[in-house]
Amino acid sequence: MNRIQEKLKENKKLLSIYFSAGFPSLDDTEQIILDLEKSGVDFIEIGLPFSDPLADGPTIQESSTKALRNGMTTHKLFEQLKDIRSKVGIPLIIMGYFNPMLQYGVEEFCRKCAETGIDGLIIPDLPVDVYHEQYKQLFEKYGLINIFLITPQTSEERIRFIDSVSNGFIYMVSSASVTGSTSGFGEATSNYFRRIHEMDLKNPQIVGFGIKDQETFKAATQFAKGAIIGSAFIKHLEKEGTSKISEFISPIKL
Repeated sequence: MNRIQEKLKENKKLLSIYFSAGFPSLDDTEQIILDLEKSGVDFIEIGLPFSDPLADGPTIQESSTKALRNGMTTHKLFEQLKDIRSKVGIPLIIMGYFNPMLQYGVEEFCRKCAETGIDGLIIPDLPVDVYHEQYKQLFEKYGLINIFLITPQTSEERIRFIDSVSNGFIYMVSSASVTGSTSGFGEATSNYFRRIHEMDLKNPQIVGFGIKDQETFKAATQFAKGAIIGSAFIKHLEKEGTSKISEFISPIKL
């Protein structure tokens, strides 16, 4: 069983943390992963920087741009992670756009993920239909779980199709805006969380966008299995560097 699937079976709310590989400094990637696992995080989403990140808000865009300036590339990321599985057991997910994966070669990218011990991928601009028709067998060949996003605007028909081709979790975007742009959840968002919960999907949902502290984590996980923090963690890294990661994580999981 994939590490993601094993983690989802645990009887608790799960916290996933996103950061851009190569930020704040090029060689911080491994240390951030080690410290996040020590801090009790359940999943780690490693952002593969890209020059045109459509779904990302200013904070993640800036961290991605800085990582690229630092010299981060797909090849460099795999080089940094080559020994990571001798040091951590936590599920690792690469989140990035499809263009760098196409340039690297999709099968070669999947093969390197498998070699490195990556458990899954989140590719916001890879439509589920294209994945299902062209890439599903390839991803499964290398033991990779592909995770799809839904938003409040996603139709029930499409959500059920995504659920049918998924075998991990569904990334439930809390709003239709870009990352890092919300503050708390209003009634409409709470109703959306409840509506998806009542659909009784086979894959659990993990909420992303707008989670930054214990209060928003609890609100996001009232009906969902877990939540993802990205922009708030990157702001913490920008301010504190990599020395105080546990101080950011500990209050969220109280």
